[in-house]
Amino acid sequence: MTEAPSVVIVDDHRIFRTGVKAELGELVEVLGEGETVEEAVRATVELEPDVVLLDVHMPGGGGVEVIEQVSKARPQQRFLALSVSDDPQDVIAIVRAGARGYVTKTITGEELADAVRRVRDGDAVFSPRLAGFVLDAFAGDLPAEEVDPELDQLTAREREVLRYIARGYLYKEIGLRLNISVKTVEAHVSSVLRKLQLSNRHELSRWAVSRRLVD
Repeated sequence: MTEAPSVVIVDDHRIFRTGVKAELGELVEVLGEGETVEEAVRATVELEPDVVLLDVHMPGGGGVEVIEQVSKARPQQRFLALSVSDDPQDVIAIVRAGARGYVTKTITGEELADAVRRVRDGDAVFSPRLAGFVLDAFAGDLPAEEVDPELDQLTAREREVLRYIARGYLYKEIGLRLNISVKTVEAHVSSVLRKLQLSNRHELSRWAVSRRLVD
């Protein structure tokens, strides 16, 4: 296949959709647009694009909801996320939902057109620093019934911090190893405590050991 791939652009900001179309030029055929989840689903099902280029965060459920609804009618549909967010949670959530790729909005028009083409042809495409999140999250992935829902809600960085805490490292030592500030380490620990409904680092350590997260 050498012809230009076709897309439906999904984003809740009209000015951004206009900008994407201008950047893509004649490299990609834009069949339609969607500003809401409902519009995105309808346009995709009716227009049958090669790829849906969609934002992650939108009112009414965002990209994940679009994928889930479209997949019921078009299970073969391919999706490429295009977002300002490079949060590991966003990346993993959209990939788990079924997206074949995730690129950030700093990408150039030619790079985006190439990403759309590669996703159409069956490749998985990620911005360089995002690929690591996906590899880490899906390395040795367990069957769905064996996934730990508590652990699954933590970001990749929160899991890293948790492992160091469980091994007895001080916040300053963790910061040096991960090249982040002590305040950032403290913020990650607070987030993990809140998500796991635990009270202190000692409980965190026991929790991590119970799930064999410590070597």
